[in-house]
Amino acid sequence: MTRSLKKSNEQFRRAVKRLPLGVASNFRYWGEERTIYVERGKGARLWDIDGNEYIDYRMGYGPAILGYADPRVDAAARAGMDIGGVFALATERELVVAERIAKMVPSAELVRYSNSGTEAVMAALRLARGYSGKHGHIIVEGGYHGLFDAVMWQSDIENWDASKGEPVIKPYSEGVMTSFREHVYTVPLNDANRLEDVLRKSSDKIGAFLIEPIQGNCCSIMSTPEYVRDARALCDKYEVVMIIDEVKTGFRVARGGVQQLLGVQADVCTFAKALANGYPIAVVAGREEIMRKIGRGVAHGGTYTAHSVPLAAAEKTLEILDETDALEQIERYGRRMQEGMSKVLSKRGIAHVFSGHPSMGGLFFSEDVPRNYRDWKTSDYTFYNTMAGFLHELGILCEPDSREPWFIAAAHDDACLAQTLEKFEIAVDQTIENLER
Repeated sequence: MTRSLKKSNEQFRRAVKRLPLGVASNFRYWGEERTIYVERGKGARLWDIDGNEYIDYRMGYGPAILGYADPRVDAAARAGMDIGGVFALATERELVVAERIAKMVPSAELVRYSNSGTEAVMAALRLARGYSGKHGHIIVEGGYHGLFDAVMWQSDIENWDASKGEPVIKPYSEGVMTSFREHVYTVPLNDANRLEDVLRKSSDKIGAFLIEPIQGNCCSIMSTPEYVRDARALCDKYEVVMIIDEVKTGFRVARGGVQQLLGVQADVCTFAKALANGYPIAVVAGREEIMRKIGRGVAHGGTYTAHSVPLAAAEKTLEILDETDALEQIERYGRRMQEGMSKVLSKRGIAHVFSGHPSMGGLFFSEDVPRNYRDWKTSDYTFYNTMAGFLHELGILCEPDSREPWFIAAAHDDACLAQTLEKFEIAVDQTIENLER
């Protein structure tokens, strides 16, 4: 190791005595000697408690779309403090932010607030069940929709024998109620025929089709426009509520999110990460006919929903994203970074492709862009996982798991790009040497 993690390691040993895995979320645990504790972040960079500086391409898994500690958003949040927090009553700003969301996302005719992406998807599924009167739901393989029992299911691709039919569906955590299994159906991405097979057989039980058109926890594998249009038509045909999970793509890949990018409108959609530049707020929104079920049969609420601080931050963040060229800056940076990486890899004869959108692109070491989770799961991601460790040592912070995209913020600048490409080339050569050895 070229950097010291002495203080982080010492902090881990203290923290693990009081916190499971020494952290507040399983995904922040990288091992006993590699888990990082952050001192501060500013712009596109963060510093750990050992003083190591990193150019960050995780950005909190996407929320810091403008960069850490953006002064415009933080000033708005501080003004939000003056309002007083939560009152178990409404404020005028709830409508102001909802109007902005509806302007940017045509399918968001009505809006309700939550505190996290998980909460928003929970509400969306409950709403779809209440509206349709059907309890089953379809999950697209490789999609991630939060940590609650109804969506913590996956197709067992590792042990799958294709000659014996479709893969077994199993929970990916202990403690998930097995009774949910009868309500869960899974389909591969970009296979409309398989989706129609499932709907033809079971649409009388299925109330919702839940999809991330860009899979934010699976290498940013992307739906084709044809697939989402076919899925939209099938949901209409079989009277199934189409829920588009935009927790990661919302207000990031386009002002109107992935729905604008791919030319589709959801019945219900969810947003969270980029909504308030890191302040905790989420949204479930959708067609008026469906959203009016809330309060008229379908329960939804929360003590901390529409808290004055994150709501004020969301108002300012959305204003910036809607009225400036921040998203265009982000996309240009992402394309330039990928072009630079591609030159490094091509020069060394390393097959590679980029998946998803430049603002949250996946790097995939293969000749072809993966079409679905099965392509990723059956591929060799040894090169990526090895390279990530070297990048961390060099001060480039990407997710060590190849499934996570590289998130770009408006704060990434030319200096970040030059350093990133310089360090990327070194890490690639170190990886080649390591794997040859």
